[in-house]
Amino acid sequence: MTQMTPSAARRTALAAQGFADPRPTGVPTRRHLQRTIDRVQLLQLDSVNVAVRAHYMPLFSRLGPYPTTLVDDAAWSHSTRRPRTLVEFWAHEASLIPVEDWPLFRWRMDRYESRYANYLARVAPKSPGLVDDVLATVKELGPVSAGTLESTLGGAVPRAKGGWWNRSDIKHICEFLFATGQLTTATRVGFQRLYDLPERVLPASVLAAPRVPDDEAARALTLRAAVAHGVGTEKDLRDYYRLEPARSQQAVGELVEAGLLEPVSVPGWRHGAYRHVDARTPRRVEGRALLCPFDPLIWERDRAERLFGFRYRIEIYVPEAKRVYGYYVFPFLLDGELVARVDLKADRAGGVLRVQGAFLELGQDAGRVAGELGAELRVMAEWLGLSGVVVGERGDLAGALRRAV
Repeated sequence: MTQMTPSAARRTALAAQGFADPRPTGVPTRRHLQRTIDRVQLLQLDSVNVAVRAHYMPLFSRLGPYPTTLVDDAAWSHSTRRPRTLVEFWAHEASLIPVEDWPLFRWRMDRYESRYANYLARVAPKSPGLVDDVLATVKELGPVSAGTLESTLGGAVPRAKGGWWNRSDIKHICEFLFATGQLTTATRVGFQRLYDLPERVLPASVLAAPRVPDDEAARALTLRAAVAHGVGTEKDLRDYYRLEPARSQQAVGELVEAGLLEPVSVPGWRHGAYRHVDARTPRRVEGRALLCPFDPLIWERDRAERLFGFRYRIEIYVPEAKRVYGYYVFPFLLDGELVARVDLKADRAGGVLRVQGAFLELGQDAGRVAGELGAELRVMAEWLGLSGVVVGERGDLAGALRRAV
């Protein structure tokens, strides 16, 4: 078995995620977007908007300032001149995935059919024909929000009481139809999903594609995860698309046998790892990037700790008094290391990017880190249409960072 040093594993992971290449010198284009998607494979969606939506930030981290319309047009455009290249589905979590990957998730759609079976059986007696009514209304009105469907159909449908966050049966049916591939997202207004029929959103070739056998789909998704990781444990690869352990382990074994994954060992890693045969290991990784909590480089917290010696936990759901670093904390990547973290808030009313806490990692040079971090925060603020950066008092890096900005 080949052995990789921890440093080589880290550089391999960074290169796989696109951090070993310089940012574009001009305004990033659709080609740059596609190249990044080819590497990271998906963009996670999340409703938190305290600084910037999660699906926009990974592109900024890798490309620098770019027009967010690149993502909007790729995912939610109605243009026939430029067909969409991304579609929403449950991948890692709710995610944007390449449209051509849609057929690889039929097995997951089947799982949701089973998962919702009991709920549908409970709803049927009190709301007979609700599924058909929702589909018919979407066909007539789409793209349409769940709220509009409630207004249209709600007079004849009793609302659910208790459980499932008191959401109506209509909203649950929309989620069921989305999860089983009978509806998809046509577009979003703000962050509100507007549903439509897949045949009005996805290319006919994607919808007509023959069913991919479950084992073959697992291999394809595991291979995509390996491309995005460069090197990772079986659990790392499994987590990227949330595969079942047995299916993931089988897929990894088959990809090793096919010569597409190479078993490797990394000192300090408790489990064996697998390197994609085409993964690059650059001699150095240079440059800087702010990473949102849902960036694919760090969303698996155990992996982030293995790669960077960086313990990271999102504290959104931690009571404020018990938070260590803050509500929405961005790790700062500098020359291949995670050297600091900042709690960021886009104060749109005040027109500034607020650093509510700034913390230096052990052993790092405060002056160097503050200078680079301050420069990147200014770039981010300008990208967000904010006039500047304001640094608060919390954290051992706050003073140096305040002087830097």
